[in-house]
Amino acid sequence: MEIANLTIEKVRQGLAAREFSALELTQEALRYAQAENPATNAYLHFCPERAEARARAVDGKLARGEDAGPLAGVPVAVKDVIVTKGVRTTCGSRLLEHYVPPYDATAVQRLEDAGGIILGKANCDEFAMGSSNENSAFGPVRNPVALDRVPGGSSGGSAAVVAQGTAVVSLGSDTGGSIRQPASFCGVVGVTPTYGRVSRYGLTAFASSLDHIGPFGRNVHDAAVLLKTVAGRDDYDATSAFAPVPDYTAELDRGVAGMTIGLPKEYFAGLANESGDLIHQAVKVLESLGARIVEVSLPATEWAISCYYIICTAEASSNLARYDGVRYTTRSDEASSLVGMYRSTRGEGFGAECKRRIMLGTYVLSHGYYDAYYLKAQKVRALIARDFENAFQTVDALVAPVSPFPAFKLGEKMADPMAMYLADIYTVTGDLAGIPCMSVPCGKTAEGLPVGMQILIRHFDEPGMFRVAGAYERAVR
Repeated sequence: MEIANLTIEKVRQGLAAREFSALELTQEALRYAQAENPATNAYLHFCPERAEARARAVDGKLARGEDAGPLAGVPVAVKDVIVTKGVRTTCGSRLLEHYVPPYDATAVQRLEDAGGIILGKANCDEFAMGSSNENSAFGPVRNPVALDRVPGGSSGGSAAVVAQGTAVVSLGSDTGGSIRQPASFCGVVGVTPTYGRVSRYGLTAFASSLDHIGPFGRNVHDAAVLLKTVAGRDDYDATSAFAPVPDYTAELDRGVAGMTIGLPKEYFAGLANESGDLIHQAVKVLESLGARIVEVSLPATEWAISCYYIICTAEASSNLARYDGVRYTTRSDEASSLVGMYRSTRGEGFGAECKRRIMLGTYVLSHGYYDAYYLKAQKVRALIARDFENAFQTVDALVAPVSPFPAFKLGEKMADPMAMYLADIYTVTGDLAGIPCMSVPCGKTAEGLPVGMQILIRHFDEPGMFRVAGAYERAVR
């Protein structure tokens, strides 16, 4: 079996034809992933015992003629900010280097209930804070497409394992573009669902009003199957939506004839020429398939980065206050008082980017600055959401770039935080508005670096988003 080229459908066909068992596939996938991982550092750790136990359970169901689930036997990776019972969850931080959760995230439970086999935990920026996956305390992830380039962040490991072929699909998290940007940089499909579509129970909180769990896949179909598997209401997460979960795969063959697709003019300013050319070529494909293309304006976009980095840092400073060395984090031994223990534990445990965001967030929430920064940012957030509402009155979906540029070199932007933050300029708006959006590969630059096309759509219209993505993918493959 060629592990690197497997899809969900190929796994299903192989099991049905008895070309391999779920256990044989799992063991081979683990061997392959462990052999390939030194090149990219995409996995932080593997869980072979858990994977093999789940594979045996799948084989048992198949032997009894039972339905083993839509992900039966499929090798999966999970970003290391999503908790897994009995398997280390480090969040890419020294503070949680030895933390073993006592429970599974809802998304993990649903994934395994559907027959998915978790091979291991994917590397990520520390506490999901970063745009390059260079902020992990356990070393950066290298882009499997070009090993001297970043895979994007913060879900760089989750994107890299799918691009490398060491997992068929994976789960990541997105707060300001952390699924779509790595998907674009690594040449895979990445989906950020509507806020509340997937339960956040068991997702380590970064910015609670912005965090999403979403899938990566090698094709649109696999991403659609994985999203349907993990989506839906969860009583453990009060922000999860009661909206019914449709069959997203049913929309993939509908085509875009008759749809009106908008191009937000603000998203094409400052775009690298080669990336822009590939996006425009993709738009022409959609037009040739019968879609009507119009230009739209989202005027509040110019304030989006400022708005995002006020709100997300404010929420991060609150959420990360719990990591103090008292409960389940690594504790510093170099303290003679409680306050000193807090200071030394957090000082030694948090990386530079986490410290930067905690300080920024604490500042904007401090007395005398709350109204000037945080309250004003929330008002801008409302304007951004209104821009999308207005646009969707005249168009069915929006198409835009994911990033101003393709994957950049490792270390290229680490000394300039502002340049790094601007990598998210086209993705933070979707998270601020809470709408579904995704990245679909739309070609490569002359250097062979992938570029993703972003599709954005109204709340809970993931079916329409997959309709556009499916039509495009089918036309170019």
